[in-house]
Amino acid sequence: MKLALVVPGGVDRSGEFRVIPVLLALIGRLARVHEVHVFALQQEATAGCWELAGATVHNIGDGWTRLRAIAAIRAEHRHAPFDVVQAIFSGSCSLVAVAAAKSLRRPSLVHVAGGELVALHAIGYGGRRKWKGRLREAVVLRGADAITAASAPIVDALAALGLKARRVPLGVDLRGWPPLAPHGRGAGPARLIHVASLNRVKDQPTLLRALAALASAGLPFRMDIVGVDTLHGEMERLACQLGLQDQVRFHGFKTQRELRPLMASADLLVLSSLHEAGPLVLLEAAVAGVPTVGTAVGHLAEWTPAAALAVPVGDWAALAGAISRVLTDEALRLQLAAAAQCRAVREDADHTARVFEAMYLRLVAAGE
Repeated sequence: MKLALVVPGGVDRSGEFRVIPVLLALIGRLARVHEVHVFALQQEATAGCWELAGATVHNIGDGWTRLRAIAAIRAEHRHAPFDVVQAIFSGSCSLVAVAAAKSLRRPSLVHVAGGELVALHAIGYGGRRKWKGRLREAVVLRGADAITAASAPIVDALAALGLKARRVPLGVDLRGWPPLAPHGRGAGPARLIHVASLNRVKDQPTLLRALAALASAGLPFRMDIVGVDTLHGEMERLACQLGLQDQVRFHGFKTQRELRPLMASADLLVLSSLHEAGPLVLLEAAVAGVPTVGTAVGHLAEWTPAAALAVPVGDWAALAGAISRVLTDEALRLQLAAAAQCRAVREDADHTARVFEAMYLRLVAAGE
């Protein structure tokens, strides 16, 4: 088959920076047996083309991006017809994918993997904050031939809008993240890790206030925070105000190679997001034998209480309590780690590619 994948970005030509690792894993697996063309809306400001993970990346760039993306898909289709057009993320990606597929009389598939269905007005986040976004999603998603979503809460959100979707997590590449057996805690302070861009959606103030409560209660820990700082040092200043400068280290961005040893040495991953469709880092932690405590979003909501512990969004006191519970009950921590790893390994990158391939074949057969 010849496949067109429409993505917002995450496919930098470096293969290491400004990438979405699970997206590269999916692209690489599909490209082994299919001709894959990836249309990145704004990976770079200027239009360009490069090879990555066995696929051809067409970067659209700034200026009339959606119209030029549709034109680029149509132009490549004229060279040799596409069989399926898929959007990874809804919003602009789904608009481009569904419009291009309709014009070419080809089936389309949309994978909802971000904040397309939420409206967090307080922080200016979400695809449904404005009427234009709500209208676009209503029209475009109903025009898609199939919809998938990263986790059960997103499937439920789509169902509430009258849309049927299949749950398809974007799985981890087990060659890049080989499974590690859950390990016992060593002597000394507990090793915590938080991996996320520093931004409003990830809600690091809730994380830091939970850590301050743990410090006040006398629980010894060290927290490694990994992620690009989009808030210009605000979280580091808050950590100092809360007296956490000795317990919390901000590492900035780390490549996957640099992140793996940090993750493998951690005792617990802690997440505090206001919204997640995944989150993908929970799957990476699970494969590395590290359990997760966090807010009830995405996979955390569907895994709790058997394979993770989830607390209400924004509740730093409950988050502190859940962290303390896991760190003071080694049997529970190892039980959560083992259950999470089973789920993440079962739904790895190979599983994701197989599910999508089967869906492509059904869509193509239905259109013949």
